[in-house]
Amino acid sequence: MQELIEKLKTEAGLTDEQAQQALTTIKNYVVEKFPMLEGAVGSLFGN
Repeated sequence: MQELIEKLKTEAGLTDEQAQQALTTIKNYVVEKFPMLEGAVGSLFGN
């Protein structure tokens, strides 16, 4: 997940905190909309 955070920081100009929050928001959204993917999303995002 750190690689994605770094990519968000460099390509989108986000701070570390903003990048982390963006990923948390995306993760929560995907799990909310597609609960059957919760395990896969957890594995992908390291949770």
